[in-house]
Amino acid sequence: MSYIPAFRHLFFGLVLFAAATASALEVPSDPNIAKIRAVLAKHLGDIKLDSVQASPVPGLYEVLIGARLYYVSADGRYFIQGKMTDLETSKDLTEEKVSAARKKLIDAVDEKDMIVFGTGKEKHVINVFTDIDCGYCRKLHSQIDQYNKEGIEVRYMAYPRAGVNSESGRKAIGVWCADDRKKAMSEAKQGKPVEKKTCDNPVAEQFALGKVVGVSGTPALVLENGELIPGYVPPKRLRQLLDARGLGKK
Repeated sequence: MSYIPAFRHLFFGLVLFAAATASALEVPSDPNIAKIRAVLAKHLGDIKLDSVQASPVPGLYEVLIGARLYYVSADGRYFIQGKMTDLETSKDLTEEKVSAARKKLIDAVDEKDMIVFGTGKEKHVINVFTDIDCGYCRKLHSQIDQYNKEGIEVRYMAYPRAGVNSESGRKAIGVWCADDRKKAMSEAKQGKPVEKKTCDNPVAEQFALGKVVGVSGTPALVLENGELIPGYVPPKRLRQLLDARGLGKK
């Protein structure tokens, strides 16, 4: 399978999470931008390019799709996936922009569609993509009170790794459709049966969002600055990490 069809397959149907407008840094007068958009439109079809703009490297342009950043040559022929680092400053230029895009997408999710554990007075907020049956997701939830005591509010979003139509996906729907979501989540994480209920729920949308922002496994933690941390992090260590990054309410 060639790269472009694989790329198209990965993103088709996920563009509903794309930003509504192009980046303010995009320069319409740059003829290469129009050329790149036209060439990529032929290969990517309906996939929305959130922005196309010059990169720090002459002749190379940045293409942002959701929370994924790619690089393309000025003629639109060569498409590159990877990270760009400024060796003089040791700064990861790709992650900086990806985190900003990821933050924008996460911030757009209505809190009522999440399952939130905390008082609202915690210093930090983390967004966690979770799978009901994931072992480390259950370990994280077993310490939910400790995260709160460390000043960390936990906001859950659904990411059934085997898909929405899997057994884990059906459990997630049951939890999100429960009268008491927090109780249902805690019981499900303990391995107790989940009542099979259906309703208008955000599970499929959050699962798709997880793919767009780069989730590849669970738990996946998205910090306040949009940084994605894969896997379980103990409460005290997470608090140290968040403080070290200067995040949280001042």
